[in-house]
Amino acid sequence: MNVLILGSGGREHTIAWKIAQSKKLNKLYIAPGNAGTKEVGENLNVAADDFETLKIKALELDINLIVVGPEDPLVKGVRDFFDNDAEVKHIPVIGPDKVGAQLEGSKEFAKEFMAKHNIPTAGYQSFTLDTLNEGYKYLETLKPPYVLKADGLAAGKGVLIIEDLQETKDALKIMLEGQFGAASDKVVIEEFLSGIEVSYFALSDGENYKLFPEAKDYKRIGENDTGLNTGGMGAVSPVPFADKVFTKKVIDRIIEPTIKGLKADGIHYQGFLFFGLIEVNMEPYVIEYNVRMGDPETEVVIPRIKSDLLEILAAVPNQKLNTVPCEIIDEAATTVMLVSGGYPGDYPKGKIMTGFGKVKNSLMFHAGTTVKDDQVVTNGGRVIALTSMADNKDNALLKSYESAELIDFEGKYYRKDIGFDL
Repeated sequence: MNVLILGSGGREHTIAWKIAQSKKLNKLYIAPGNAGTKEVGENLNVAADDFETLKIKALELDINLIVVGPEDPLVKGVRDFFDNDAEVKHIPVIGPDKVGAQLEGSKEFAKEFMAKHNIPTAGYQSFTLDTLNEGYKYLETLKPPYVLKADGLAAGKGVLIIEDLQETKDALKIMLEGQFGAASDKVVIEEFLSGIEVSYFALSDGENYKLFPEAKDYKRIGENDTGLNTGGMGAVSPVPFADKVFTKKVIDRIIEPTIKGLKADGIHYQGFLFFGLIEVNMEPYVIEYNVRMGDPETEVVIPRIKSDLLEILAAVPNQKLNTVPCEIIDEAATTVMLVSGGYPGDYPKGKIMTGFGKVKNSLMFHAGTTVKDDQVVTNGGRVIALTSMADNKDNALLKSYESAELIDFEGKYYRKDIGFDL
């Protein structure tokens, strides 16, 4: 098979690394890819949301399967584009259509879906600038801290958790006045749930699904979960409290009702489903849905899959997921993310990176890198994910931290406490 992966981050490098091992693979392409993906496939200088150029390339390269990494092309309708074009509709796309992608593209859509299908989540209401005063009144009925979520995609920055009521009211007004552009034209105010977070991942073919390993990621820039939110500073899989009893609750109350609910609503969902959950007194609640794999969770989840990932993905278009194995490796995986100095604020790019050849005990997944004058340089806030596997998370983390010291670039930073709360 000739496979095209859309995206340029650590998630896409991880998926590419795994697909590259498949006996079913003929040629692998990544658009646009990064300095790491070019080691396992061929990078195409095409943006993941440039659908017309992707169509030309897909025909030219005789692509048999497209795997969508990030959420943006899905929300913009890459699946619909290919499905509705006579020349390329024969090429299956792993990812939902525009309607299914609203599970991530609109917080309000996701909340209404959960309410309709009795999926446990926090209480909520949605508000616009026209209903700002009603928003203030709703906040007064809640206990602190208060949760504000931009309805649309805001690159992981559209969620605020604030202790003070007046400060929250001020923040609500600022959001609705355009703090996150069109993404915050509508804001969801949510009841705060106190607990520990965990993410579950499934691949759906619209009828059947495969459950992948769960993971926990660490979003804050500072140790002990302090400071600004980032795209993710590291991850751990498996998650100790997510045992068989808890996982059965997740499957029975959340995953299966979601798959069935999508079908009942006439949404033909073929792609990844990310369930961002919180455990409250050993009961699971949904914080959010994503319509793709998480990053950096992908970097710990995919290495734990023993089976052929391409064989699993190739079973999706024909709704044959129930016929292929998905065997999981019984080892712990940990990821430590190296980031640029200044991230998640302003940071420089183009810093020369060295030390790759010294890393022997970890997998290196490039997140924000590119090649300039035959040298790998930084090209993003999150730069490299270092994933290690061992018999337990502590031994895996030791390897990841040893590797983190071996790679060098100006301004390098990483959290030294990944997994601290487990």
